[in-house]
Amino acid sequence: MRIERLGDLGTAPAVLRALGYAAARRGISPPAALIGDWFASRAVIAPSVAITPVVASAVFDVAAGGSGGAVGGGWFGYLSYPDAGADGTGPRIPEAAGGWSDCVLRQDRDGRWWYESLSGAAVSEWVTDALGTEVAPRRCEVVWDEADRDAHGRGVAACLDAIAAGEVYQACVCTQFRGRVTGAPLDFFVDAVARTSPARAAYVAGDWGAVASLSPELFLRRRGEEIASSPIKGTLPRYADPRALRASAKEVAENIMIVDLVRNDLGRVAITGSVTVPELLAVRPAPGVWHLVSTVTARVDTAVPMSTVLDATFPPASVTGTPKTRARQLLRGWEPDRRGIYCGTVGLASPVAGTELNVAIRTVEFDASGNAVLGVGGGITADSDPEHEWQECLHKAAPITGSGARPQDRVVELTP
Repeated sequence: MRIERLGDLGTAPAVLRALGYAAARRGISPPAALIGDWFASRAVIAPSVAITPVVASAVFDVAAGGSGGAVGGGWFGYLSYPDAGADGTGPRIPEAAGGWSDCVLRQDRDGRWWYESLSGAAVSEWVTDALGTEVAPRRCEVVWDEADRDAHGRGVAACLDAIAAGEVYQACVCTQFRGRVTGAPLDFFVDAVARTSPARAAYVAGDWGAVASLSPELFLRRRGEEIASSPIKGTLPRYADPRALRASAKEVAENIMIVDLVRNDLGRVAITGSVTVPELLAVRPAPGVWHLVSTVTARVDTAVPMSTVLDATFPPASVTGTPKTRARQLLRGWEPDRRGIYCGTVGLASPVAGTELNVAIRTVEFDASGNAVLGVGGGITADSDPEHEWQECLHKAAPITGSGARPQDRVVELTP
């Protein structure tokens, strides 16, 4: 593998913009990017990668790497949430897509940039030129329609009835904002990441459209035998006192139920006795909100293919419910529309560094015709109030749609 230090190239959004504009000028495939907290780095960017439709069973099908430091390259892509909505319509973009990049630009935690190539190839001349060329940002605007409040309310009410009847203990009921795009999805993503700094941001694009994920949540991290998942359950708007999360019986119960579900999912493929919970009910900031976050870890034999791991764990526990199978069945009738990439996963499988996948929440799906879809939702328990749940959806959407933010929003760091 070839590794070259590139030094200070600027912020990850600026580097992604420069590469995206240069790729477009040359008529080649756009970049793919992971920005935030990925592979112990601030950013991992493939300068140009063809992201094409694939069958769902083929996503992230790379041997489990495990070394630290370099990433080198690998398979960038996404996998959509698999279930249809009540209207029964098909996918708006491919259900799964991805592609292989032999090289990446990686920004380490100290802000230094590195060029890494699995094959040992040198940096392409066009990449060097792009990184040395200052580019002016271009505007991308999405005009969003209002989400269907009544439909969401009916879904929450149906979920509460199902909980009272003992069919489920908890389920994640979602709604959608739809919009029309003027400009390029890359510019939307670059601007949103620069404004909100999400922990698990990811961008992939192709002729079919684009996925711009501003997620705060880790679905799976797999390095060698070690695997981890950090489900998010429990939310308050950023202007609220974050300590109220741990004081809320509803939010705590919601998180613990999902932790148990993640433990069960990982236990289906883990080495017996290896499933642990090293972090429980930590309060973490995310764009526009505070979250309760827990972490579940396990050991999985490296011979177990990623397809088997995904069969056991996907879709992510935090966006389904308990029990998982029944919750998914009911959600297909409660939610009018197919979720699509929302509540699926985006990430990278590297033969060197392993696999890291987000939970595709706070994620916008762009099709090739200029349409945008943003899904938001929340976990419903027996203590849920429908009005509160609707407001939670608005708080989650506000940093992306630009609506509903309050002037007293503030940032307060709280250690777990």
